[in-house]
Amino acid sequence: MAKAKRHRVFGVLAVVGALALAGAPAYAGGPQAPKPAALTCSGGEIGSGTYASINVTGPCSVANGAVIKVVGNINVRPGAMLDAQSVPSTISVGRNVTGATGSLVGLGCQPTSLTGNSAHACLEPFEEEHSTIAVGGNISLTDVSVVALNGLTVGGNITVNGGGSADIPWSIKNNKIAGNVTLSGQSTNWIGVLFNKVGKNVTLSNIAINDPDGSGNGAYVGTNVIARNLTCTGVTPKISGGFGPNQATNTVGRNANGQCAALAKP
Repeated sequence: MAKAKRHRVFGVLAVVGALALAGAPAYAGGPQAPKPAALTCSGGEIGSGTYASINVTGPCSVANGAVIKVVGNINVRPGAMLDAQSVPSTISVGRNVTGATGSLVGLGCQPTSLTGNSAHACLEPFEEEHSTIAVGGNISLTDVSVVALNGLTVGGNITVNGGGSADIPWSIKNNKIAGNVTLSGQSTNWIGVLFNKVGKNVTLSNIAINDPDGSGNGAYVGTNVIARNLTCTGVTPKISGGFGPNQATNTVGRNANGQCAALAKP
């Protein structure tokens, strides 16, 4: 609303002006922008725009270079696919991201210059570009098929319960997470929790890795900076560090426990 102009009046005119203004309607400064609408994507590309929320119910991708603002949540429904990890984009989510049974949740791609040989790069010809993705709340995934979270800023927690894939690796790399990272109950072919900065705890439990190359290295947890505790239990065949001598350990503010006890800097 624009402020009403104030006029200086004298004598009787002041009284008349006051009476007139008392019954005058309020005027808006101009047309107000419409509130953003919710988007349901059942297939195809999600383009630039501001949305109240995004519900993904089919195979959906994000347009190259898209600038997307979501006021509320992104919800990836059972069996659906959100591919925001193949081409660079800018996405801000005001609240939470959720993924349901059998879905694919892919957010973010980044060049090898940021994380070395374990980068989750954008597809050709965008390999040297990167996404900018921020989630104000939590990322909560339950029994999903694929998880790819790369280069995100997360205001809350990343929680992944159950799920897995026989042929697609899972990545949680180079993210800034204010809260906790918790993975539990997966059966999948590869998991990498690498290069993250975590404000609270990292916990991996009851995870079965079925690496198709037969290396037997299990889940990788390396080069993370963790403010509190790192705890790993029930991970088979084992927990491994990163891919090189400088990537094998994590900086842990408090304690490294269980299978990850040897993966913290002294």
